[in-house]
Amino acid sequence: MDQNNKIFVGNLPWSIKTDQLRDLFSQFGEIVEATVIEDRQTGRSKGFGFVTFKTTEAVEAAVAEMHEKEVDGRNIVVNKARIREEQS
Repeated sequence: MDQNNKIFVGNLPWSIKTDQLRDLFSQFGEIVEATVIEDRQTGRSKGFGFVTFKTTEAVEAAVAEMHEKEVDGRNIVVNKARIREEQS
């Protein structure tokens, strides 16, 4: 899976689920994976997630169109995901 085709989506409404996240971004291209990050203990959303697209063009379009767009009363943050460095 190409990490360059992954976006970070922050400031999500607490109510949003993974399938809704996928629906929100599917207009930009084929999605390989979409995930809303949840708290392990409570199962509640942490307010952010990731979407991985098949193409770089879809990533560029999603970031351009969706950054700071209002979703259920919250302005979401959309950026290319940064690859996490290994913790030393």
